[in-house]
Amino acid sequence: MSLVKSIADFSASWKYESESTAKVFGNLTDKSLNQKVTEEGRSLGFIAWHITQTIGEMMSKAGLSFEGFDENAPLPAEAEKIKSEYEKLSSAMSSQVEKNWNDGMLEDDLNMYGQTWKRGDVLLSLIIHQAHHRGQMTVLMRQAGLKVPGVYGPSKEEWTAYGMEPMP
Repeated sequence: MSLVKSIADFSASWKYESESTAKVFGNLTDKSLNQKVTEEGRSLGFIAWHITQTIGEMMSKAGLSFEGFDENAPLPAEAEKIKSEYEKLSSAMSSQVEKNWNDGMLEDDLNMYGQTWKRGDVLLSLIIHQAHHRGQMTVLMRQAGLKVPGVYGPSKEEWTAYGMEPMP
């Protein structure tokens, strides 16, 4: 049984999560896209693009379609292009879910990556996948000297702006 019980609940959660991701993406710079923890690790730009591309890729597997979406599109060199594409896909996906799916469909079984998932679990997985990689991004952003916006609470910079001492 899926934890996502209604399209309305998903939409409310996705609104917050996608706005938070766009806020994180908004602090990226073109130069920072190359930031890595290790030489062979994923770059900040790669992770941001992966989050973006997964919306179209995963939700296409779940039966939605996205005009102009190219699963194999190369990583853009401009941070603004990644953010713009993210916002476009995020909005299109949310609209399509609201238009084409209903609460009764959330328990439907779908073939996803060789496994059987509930449709509601696809939505939950999309949120969790994004949160996981967004967390990875914040570490790379700190290494790149970028400001990190708060998502589930104030960031170090936001605590300081509130006139409070950030936690160590």
